[in-house]
Amino acid sequence: MQNSTSMIVRRYIRSRCVRCYASSTPSFDWEDALNLEHNLTSEERQLKTSFRDFCQKVLMPRILNSNRNAVYEKEVLKEMASMGALGCTIGAYGCTKVSQVGYGLIAREVERVDSAYRSALSVQSSLVMHAINEYGTDEQKKRYLPRLASADLVGSFCLTEPNAGSDIGTMESKAKFNSETKSYVLNGAKTWITNAPVADLFIIWARCDDGRVRGFVVEKDTPGLTTAAIPGKLSLRASSTGSVYMDNCKVPEDSLLPGAVGMGGPFGCLNHARYGIAWGAFGAAEACLSVSRSYCLDRKQFGKPLAGTQLIQKKYADMVTEISIGLLACLQVGRLKEEGLATSEMVSLIKRNSTGKVLEIARMARDTLGGNGISDEYHVFRHLVNLETVNTYEGTYDIHGLVLGRAITGIQAFKS
Repeated sequence: MQNSTSMIVRRYIRSRCVRCYASSTPSFDWEDALNLEHNLTSEERQLKTSFRDFCQKVLMPRILNSNRNAVYEKEVLKEMASMGALGCTIGAYGCTKVSQVGYGLIAREVERVDSAYRSALSVQSSLVMHAINEYGTDEQKKRYLPRLASADLVGSFCLTEPNAGSDIGTMESKAKFNSETKSYVLNGAKTWITNAPVADLFIIWARCDDGRVRGFVVEKDTPGLTTAAIPGKLSLRASSTGSVYMDNCKVPEDSLLPGAVGMGGPFGCLNHARYGIAWGAFGAAEACLSVSRSYCLDRKQFGKPLAGTQLIQKKYADMVTEISIGLLACLQVGRLKEEGLATSEMVSLIKRNSTGKVLEIARMARDTLGGNGISDEYHVFRHLVNLETVNTYEGTYDIHGLVLGRAITGIQAFKS
């Protein structure tokens, strides 16, 4: 009896020691394979957790019908505003203040639900609000930023034109100054503009008489300004996309953003948005991986779960590797942004890497689901077609390759 009892005690002690040892030894977590969490501040961890909870409880239940019916819901932006997400790096004029990494974490959680929702966040925060905060007057900031932060106003950033996409230097929209009336007259057209059909406020970029590109804050009821929705979209269907037309659209002189002169103005905004895209895209990839893993653990073929096959496991190893490495690159650039040390080429690198790699991941995930992979109930195909657009807008994969090529060689390859 004594021997039996002491054997049980020894087993108990050994088991406790093993558990204690295991608890103090790092373990591999496929959902955070390189322990990104360790590099976050306590505030950033709390932000990530609360925003993931918000996105999954509030945004996820509505995306299926919104995507099926191509419905834009202004309430989504309102709900993001209630969480302090809009313009969250500004820290003034009614805006909250989070770190650059914190903004990336928010974008990642929103895009884990849908790229259209993250696009709405990016346009409102990184393009419209950033333009006003960075280049606007104090009066413009006081007038517009609080209402944009609360989503009482929906913003739109108008840069791309029918004949000027990647080659935005060929912009045809004109802004002519009238010294007598102290006003500008805008003429031209913009296309593929997120939020255009539903926006209350437009940041419009146009070329002035001196040849320099300038930005203007234009309200929706301004005479000569009209919008039209672009029909038949197969991607980002929960986002409202359209064209903007200016026909002798007269705006007062104080509509001008005085701090933006030349192409550095719009590119500064795009650089901020591209950074958020780099983070957000991996949220979509993580969602695809999670769906695929759950499916393949349950789905049995040839006598065992699909997840037990070599081909599937190799795909998962590739997915986890690219997601983990890509997120650490985003983290590094975020920390450099916080110190004012990030360059536009760094942002091009992570935007290009993220959007290219997540497309591969979404395609692999769709393939693992077989025929079910094209059903919107599994969400993967929706992410896949969305990411085709994310790979294209705000600098295509190839254009960012040329940006990096120029930085590496010192030779401009855009034009002959």
